[in-house]
Amino acid sequence: MPRFCLTGTTCRSIFLVFSLLTVAHAQPSVASVPAVRTADGSPLAQDIAAAGRLRMQSQRLAKLYQQAVMGLNAAPAQQQIALAVSDADSEFGRLARYGKKSAIQRTWSRSDALWQELRAVLKKAPNAASTERVNQLADELMIHTGKLAMQIEAEAETPVGRLLDQSSRLNMLAQRLARLYLQAQGGDRSQGVLTDIEQARREFSTGLHELDTARENSSVSRENIALAKNQWIFFDSAISRMGNTGRDGKATLDVATSSERIAQVLDATSAQYVRDYAEASRAAK
Repeated sequence: MPRFCLTGTTCRSIFLVFSLLTVAHAQPSVASVPAVRTADGSPLAQDIAAAGRLRMQSQRLAKLYQQAVMGLNAAPAQQQIALAVSDADSEFGRLARYGKKSAIQRTWSRSDALWQELRAVLKKAPNAASTERVNQLADELMIHTGKLAMQIEAEAETPVGRLLDQSSRLNMLAQRLARLYLQAQGGDRSQGVLTDIEQARREFSTGLHELDTARENSSVSRENIALAKNQWIFFDSAISRMGNTGRDGKATLDVATSSERIAQVLDATSAQYVRDYAEASRAAK
């Protein structure tokens, strides 16, 4: 992105980036990630966003739980867990009717069962054993809600549905990357974790480029993606310092806080795709 304000859009993007950073530094503990809510957009697009949000929250909840175990802004992290659980409950309620669709019923039921188990474990006091179980359930939930999102997206009538699913997948990858990083900083430097960190970094970078270059993007969605690209620079920089700083507390805190900021930006991107979907659907009729 250019360093100077060559256009009005660029100026607004830079202003929003610095606004997000100002808020994050003013409240360095854990930022709230509001759910995607918009009156504009078809119910189907909102359902795709809801399923994608469940996929993201699976990894974000595991990340926040890991923070609590590490004593990294533990109290705010536990508060955010409670808010995220409530949000996930609402999203499952929204998608409950898919439990009656024969083609999707099995995926929805498995997702719901995994969520109920994860929800129960999240209520336990954070410790090594419960953290391991949270991570296991989070990964299973990530897989099944990802499949749920794809099955719902298959009903979409425009390519924007694919972009909406992809933006929410990127949000999940960012949260997964933060969780794996915190896992490593907490002492798990196994080859599996380190390999997963590099894989998630590559997938996110590739996915963000694909989203950025998609020809179906509207001008507003491109502006949101530009914000996500800026946040990714900060986030990836913090992740990359793991090998140089070991257990450096500042780098770890940077990952925790920047992952919340990127979640906010990608949530806004998904919300814009919900609106873009409505516009594309109306144009197709």
